[in-house]
Amino acid sequence: MIKGIIFDKDGTLFDFNATWGAWTRAMITSELGHDPAQMDRLAAALGFRLTDSRFEADSPVIASTADEIAQIMLPLVPDTNHLGLLGRMNATAANVPQIEATPLVPFFAQLRALGLKLGVATNDAEAPARAHLGRAGVTAHLDFIAGYDSGYGGKPAPGQLMGFCEVTGLAPANCVMVGDSLHDLHAGQAAGMRTVGVLTGPATREELANHADVVLDSIAELPAWIAQC
Repeated sequence: MIKGIIFDKDGTLFDFNATWGAWTRAMITSELGHDPAQMDRLAAALGFRLTDSRFEADSPVIASTADEIAQIMLPLVPDTNHLGLLGRMNATAANVPQIEATPLVPFFAQLRALGLKLGVATNDAEAPARAHLGRAGVTAHLDFIAGYDSGYGGKPAPGQLMGFCEVTGLAPANCVMVGDSLHDLHAGQAAGMRTVGVLTGPATREELANHADVVLDSIAELPAWIAQC
Protein backbone atom coordinates (compact mmCIF):
# COMPACT_ATOMS: atom_id res chain seq x y z
CA MET A 1 0.00 0.00 0.00
CA ILE A 2 1.28 3.46 -0.90
CA LYS A 3 1.17 5.73 2.14
CA GLY A 4 3.63 8.47 1.21
CA ILE A 5 5.01 10.26 -1.84
CA ILE A 6 8.16 12.33 -2.00
CA PHE A 7 8.64 14.55 -5.03
CA ASP A 8 11.58 16.12 -6.71
CA LYS A 9 10.89 19.81 -7.37
CA ASP A 10 12.42 21.08 -10.61
CA GLY A 11 11.33 19.08 -13.63
CA THR A 12 8.71 17.28 -11.56
CA LEU A 13 6.42 19.73 -9.78
CA PHE A 14 7.60 22.49 -12.11
CA ASP A 15 8.45 22.19 -15.81
CA PHE A 16 12.25 22.34 -16.00
CA ASN A 17 12.99 24.16 -19.25
CA ALA A 18 10.04 26.54 -18.93
CA THR A 19 11.11 27.52 -15.42
CA TRP A 20 14.89 27.52 -15.50
CA GLY A 21 15.74 28.32 -19.12
CA ALA A 22 15.12 32.06 -18.78
CA TRP A 23 16.84 32.17 -15.38
CA THR A 24 19.97 30.45 -16.67
CA ARG A 25 20.22 32.76 -19.65
CA ALA A 26 19.77 35.80 -17.40
CA MET A 27 22.39 34.49 -14.96
CA ILE A 28 24.96 33.88 -17.72
CA THR A 29 24.27 37.34 -19.14
CA SER A 30 24.53 38.98 -15.71
CA GLU A 31 27.88 37.35 -14.98
CA LEU A 32 29.45 37.52 -18.46
CA GLY A 33 27.34 39.78 -20.68
CA HIS A 34 30.41 41.83 -21.49
CA ASP A 35 32.14 38.80 -23.06
CA PRO A 36 30.04 36.85 -25.60
CA ALA A 37 32.77 34.26 -26.18
CA GLN A 38 32.97 33.51 -22.45
CA MET A 39 29.16 33.33 -22.31
CA ASP A 40 29.29 30.61 -24.95
CA ARG A 41 31.94 28.70 -22.99
CA LEU A 42 29.93 28.88 -19.77
CA ALA A 43 26.73 27.82 -21.55
CA ALA A 44 28.57 24.82 -23.02
CA ALA A 45 29.90 23.84 -19.58
CA LEU A 46 26.34 23.95 -18.22
CA GLY A 47 24.87 22.00 -21.14
CA PHE A 48 22.68 24.97 -22.01
CA ARG A 49 21.73 26.34 -25.43
CA LEU A 50 21.72 30.12 -25.56
CA THR A 51 19.96 29.98 -28.94
CA ASP A 52 16.68 28.70 -27.50
CA SER A 53 17.23 28.78 -23.70
CA ARG A 54 16.94 25.01 -23.31
CA PHE A 55 19.08 22.41 -21.57
CA GLU A 56 20.77 19.47 -23.21
CA ALA A 57 19.64 16.08 -21.90
CA ASP A 58 23.02 15.52 -20.24
CA SER A 59 23.28 18.99 -18.68
CA PRO A 60 24.87 18.87 -15.22
CA VAL A 61 22.35 21.48 -14.11
CA ILE A 62 19.50 18.97 -14.26
CA ALA A 63 20.41 16.96 -11.19
CA SER A 64 23.31 18.80 -9.53
CA THR A 65 23.09 20.83 -6.33
CA ALA A 66 23.47 24.59 -6.49
CA ASP A 67 26.87 24.18 -4.85
CA GLU A 68 28.00 21.76 -7.57
CA ILE A 69 26.75 24.08 -10.31
CA ALA A 70 28.66 26.97 -8.76
CA GLN A 71 31.80 24.82 -8.79
CA ILE A 72 31.34 24.20 -12.53
CA MET A 73 30.83 27.89 -13.20
CA LEU A 74 33.57 29.29 -11.01
CA PRO A 75 36.57 28.76 -13.36
CA LEU A 76 34.68 30.58 -16.12
CA VAL A 77 33.44 33.55 -14.06
CA PRO A 78 36.24 36.04 -13.29
CA ASP A 79 36.58 38.24 -10.22
CA THR A 80 34.37 36.21 -7.91
CA ASN A 81 34.57 33.45 -5.33
CA HIS A 82 32.52 30.35 -4.65
CA LEU A 83 30.44 31.75 -1.80
CA GLY A 84 29.75 35.00 -3.63
CA LEU A 85 28.65 33.22 -6.79
CA LEU A 86 26.53 30.73 -4.84
CA GLY A 87 24.90 33.55 -2.90
CA ARG A 88 23.94 35.37 -6.09
CA MET A 89 22.58 32.15 -7.59
CA ASN A 90 20.41 31.36 -4.56
CA ALA A 91 19.16 34.94 -4.24
CA THR A 92 18.01 35.15 -7.86
CA ALA A 93 16.72 31.56 -7.93
CA ALA A 94 14.33 32.28 -5.07
CA ASN A 95 12.49 34.79 -7.27
CA VAL A 96 12.21 32.68 -10.43
CA PRO A 97 8.58 32.32 -11.64
CA GLN A 98 7.77 28.62 -11.48
CA ILE A 99 5.77 27.01 -14.28
CA GLU A 100 3.66 24.27 -12.70
CA ALA A 101 3.61 20.89 -14.41
CA THR A 102 -0.07 20.67 -13.43
CA PRO A 103 -2.12 22.98 -11.18
CA LEU A 104 -0.50 22.09 -7.86
CA VAL A 105 -3.08 23.20 -5.30
CA PRO A 106 -5.86 20.84 -6.50
CA PHE A 107 -3.26 18.14 -7.24
CA PHE A 108 -1.93 18.11 -3.68
CA ALA A 109 -5.41 18.45 -2.24
CA GLN A 110 -6.42 15.32 -4.16
CA LEU A 111 -3.46 13.37 -2.79
CA ARG A 112 -4.15 14.59 0.73
CA ALA A 113 -7.74 13.42 0.40
CA LEU A 114 -6.31 9.92 -0.17
CA GLY A 115 -4.63 10.12 3.23
CA LEU A 116 -1.10 10.30 1.83
CA LYS A 117 1.92 11.89 3.49
CA LEU A 118 3.73 14.21 1.08
CA GLY A 119 7.23 15.63 0.83
CA VAL A 120 9.73 17.35 -1.45
CA ALA A 121 13.39 16.41 -1.83
CA THR A 122 15.37 18.73 -4.07
CA ASN A 123 18.99 19.37 -4.98
CA ASP A 124 18.11 23.05 -4.86
CA ALA A 125 18.87 24.87 -1.61
CA GLU A 126 16.09 24.74 0.97
CA ALA A 127 15.42 28.49 1.14
CA PRO A 128 14.59 29.02 -2.55
CA ALA A 129 12.72 25.70 -2.59
CA ARG A 130 10.48 26.89 0.24
CA ALA A 131 9.98 30.19 -1.57
CA HIS A 132 8.88 28.40 -4.74
CA LEU A 133 6.53 26.02 -2.92
CA GLY A 134 5.12 28.86 -0.84
CA ARG A 135 4.29 30.93 -3.91
CA ALA A 136 2.60 27.87 -5.42
CA GLY A 137 0.43 27.70 -2.27
CA VAL A 138 1.26 24.09 -1.39
CA THR A 139 3.53 24.31 1.66
CA ALA A 140 0.67 23.47 4.03
CA HIS A 141 0.13 20.18 2.19
CA LEU A 142 3.73 19.04 2.75
CA ASP A 143 4.99 17.06 5.72
CA PHE A 144 8.64 17.39 4.70
CA ILE A 145 10.79 19.75 2.60
CA ALA A 146 14.52 19.20 2.18
CA GLY A 147 17.17 20.85 0.03
CA TYR A 148 20.72 19.67 -0.47
CA ASP A 149 21.74 21.94 2.44
CA SER A 150 19.11 20.72 4.94
CA GLY A 151 21.39 18.19 6.61
CA TYR A 152 20.37 15.08 4.66
CA GLY A 153 22.74 15.48 1.70
CA GLY A 154 21.65 15.54 -1.92
CA LYS A 155 20.44 13.00 -4.44
CA PRO A 156 21.30 10.37 -5.72
CA ALA A 157 22.12 9.47 -2.10
CA PRO A 158 18.97 8.43 -0.20
CA GLY A 159 19.41 10.69 2.84
CA GLN A 160 16.57 13.09 2.06
CA LEU A 161 14.20 10.20 1.39
CA MET A 162 15.14 8.45 4.62
CA GLY A 163 14.57 11.76 6.39
CA PHE A 164 11.04 11.84 4.96
CA CYS A 165 10.43 8.35 6.36
CA GLU A 166 11.79 9.36 9.77
CA VAL A 167 9.58 12.46 9.94
CA THR A 168 6.41 10.68 8.77
CA GLY A 169 7.00 7.32 10.45
CA LEU A 170 6.50 5.49 7.16
CA ALA A 171 8.46 2.51 5.90
CA PRO A 172 10.30 3.09 2.60
CA ALA A 173 8.43 0.15 1.06
CA ASN A 174 5.20 2.14 1.49
CA CYS A 175 6.58 5.24 -0.21
CA VAL A 176 7.10 6.43 -3.78
CA MET A 177 9.84 8.69 -5.12
CA VAL A 178 8.69 10.79 -8.09
CA GLY A 179 11.26 12.57 -10.24
CA ASP A 180 12.45 13.53 -13.71
CA SER A 181 16.11 12.47 -13.49
CA LEU A 182 18.18 9.38 -12.86
CA HIS A 183 19.44 11.02 -9.65
CA ASP A 184 15.85 11.00 -8.37
CA LEU A 185 15.19 7.41 -9.38
CA HIS A 186 18.51 6.14 -8.05
CA ALA A 187 17.83 7.84 -4.72
CA GLY A 188 14.43 6.14 -4.57
CA GLN A 189 15.91 2.75 -5.35
CA ALA A 190 18.67 3.22 -2.75
CA ALA A 191 16.03 4.09 -0.15
CA GLY A 192 13.93 1.02 -0.98
CA MET A 193 11.02 2.99 -2.42
CA ARG A 194 9.01 2.52 -5.58
CA THR A 195 10.05 4.97 -8.28
CA VAL A 196 8.03 7.00 -10.78
CA GLY A 197 9.67 8.92 -13.63
CA VAL A 198 8.04 11.94 -15.24
CA LEU A 199 8.77 13.62 -18.57
CA THR A 200 8.54 17.29 -17.53
CA GLY A 201 12.34 17.48 -17.36
CA PRO A 202 14.91 17.02 -20.13
CA ALA A 203 15.23 13.20 -19.74
CA THR A 204 13.46 10.94 -22.23
CA ARG A 205 11.17 8.02 -21.52
CA GLU A 206 13.87 5.63 -22.77
CA GLU A 207 16.43 7.08 -20.35
CA LEU A 208 14.13 6.70 -17.34
CA ALA A 209 12.30 3.48 -18.16
CA ASN A 210 14.92 1.01 -16.91
CA HIS A 211 15.16 2.78 -13.57
CA ALA A 212 11.48 3.34 -12.74
CA ASP A 213 8.45 1.25 -11.91
CA VAL A 214 6.54 3.45 -14.33
CA VAL A 215 7.20 6.55 -16.47
CA LEU A 216 4.36 9.08 -16.70
CA ASP A 217 3.99 12.11 -18.93
CA SER A 218 3.61 14.28 -15.83
CA ILE A 219 2.53 14.16 -12.19
CA ALA A 220 -1.02 14.80 -13.41
CA GLU A 221 -1.21 11.06 -14.17
CA LEU A 222 -0.04 10.02 -10.70
CA PRO A 223 -3.44 9.71 -8.93
CA ALA A 224 -4.70 7.31 -11.61
CA TRP A 225 -1.53 5.20 -11.30
CA ILE A 226 -1.89 5.08 -7.51
CA ALA A 227 -5.47 3.89 -7.88
CA GLN A 228 -4.21 0.90 -9.90
CA CYS A 229 -1.55 -0.12 -7.37
